Amino acid sequence: MTTITELSATTLLRFATAGSVDDGKSTLVGRLLHDSKSVLTDQLEAVTQASLGRGQDAPDLALLTDGLRAEREQGITIDVAYRYFATPRRRFILADTPGHVQYTRNMVTGASTAELAVVLVDARNGVVEQTRRHAAVAALLRVPHVVLAVNKMDLVDYAEPVFASIAEEFTAYAASLGVPEITAIPISALAGDNVVEPSAHMDWYGGPTVLEHLETVPVSHDLTACHARFPVQYVIRPQSAELPDYRGYAGQIAAGVFRVGETVSVLPSGRTTTIEGIDALGESVDIAWAPQSVTIRLADDIDVSRGDLIAPASDTPATTQDVEATVCHVADQPLTVGQRVLLKHTTRTVKAIVKDIPSRLTLDDLSQHPAPGQLVANDIGRVVVRTAEPLALDAYADSRRTGSFLLIDPADGTTLSAGMAGASFAAVTEAAPDADTSAEDAEWDF
Repeated sequence: MTTITELSATTLLRFATAGSVDDGKSTLVGRLLHDSKSVLTDQLEAVTQASLGRGQDAPDLALLTDGLRAEREQGITIDVAYRYFATPRRRFILADTPGHVQYTRNMVTGASTAELAVVLVDARNGVVEQTRRHAAVAALLRVPHVVLAVNKMDLVDYAEPVFASIAEEFTAYAASLGVPEITAIPISALAGDNVVEPSAHMDWYGGPTVLEHLETVPVSHDLTACHARFPVQYVIRPQSAELPDYRGYAGQIAAGVFRVGETVSVLPSGRTTTIEGIDALGESVDIAWAPQSVTIRLADDIDVSRGDLIAPASDTPATTQDVEATVCHVADQPLTVGQRVLLKHTTRTVKAIVKDIPSRLTLDDLSQHPAPGQLVANDIGRVVVRTAEPLALDAYADSRRTGSFLLIDPADGTTLSAGMAGASFAAVTEAAPDADTSAEDAEWDF
């Protein structure tokens, strides 16, 4: 019998790359695309011509991702570059994120939906401040798999002790933040060592190449273990001669599984009813799971509108108007105490006010700077927000989909901050540094 897990298993991996300036992120991505035969001929020709124009004998593979003119002129990554490629074993969506401190917010964008993050380190420099910053962002965003790619091993004579020292330092730091899985791989992106093909210069390393790890890392999970959540996006009322009484609630299942006959609650009202039917792709089905887009029909004619959340009656999130969360501030304008904002959670947008900013996180040493009064671009801090209407929020540790939200400027629609409800990794680590987190990790919803 086919299980829900087998039906929902995906061959798609979303991953992000991060690292300090000049650590070789774009070169790694270019090498990955080139050696996996994922570059079109005209693209490679364009890169070859651009490289020759800069006096380079060989194609600069970093140009495959650095698409902005300023990026090519400065030799850095500024914006998040998305690339789509595939191998016979898996499809990939790659987000190449910037390394500069002032573009840390771009890593938040790229890693927010990632199941894996590749953090690059220059073998000559080891773990630096920006390395720790990227590890902290990955931990805050609950990225389940982190790869430490120790790059430029050719410049340290492929020395095993250099790799071992860096891997030990980074692994200890990332583990202290609660990152559940860390894999260290020694590479040379420029020479192609251990990127797609195993290196002939590092026979002391017996682990996978970068591509092999990307192709085999487990990303599917048992959807029956997730908290079932269905944000209503649209109410369907044809009121036609063929369907005079049809009322369905359309949207994408954010997590978990829904079945016909199941008792559910509609939040924030709390009204209880049962699922009378589920329509998917024009067909009636008995069961549906994330991330399917479906229409759910309820047995009772109750008031349900866009922004409401349907969840099993036995497993509903608490509704609240006081949201405590960690936010990554991404706007150039600061976020201040007393500021009026819009809070967008799944398909629901409500008015809100920033009641307090208790602390700002110092990523250098993970210390908390109390009562900063405001958050500026690239800051990460704790906030307390009061909403005009109740919200059904999960903790971000339980669900990345229904535990996240955006703070928006009501004047012009600018995104101000990306929020994660509940405790940050720092609070969890400080409260129980030696606690077994396996149970919590198992409930992370990706």
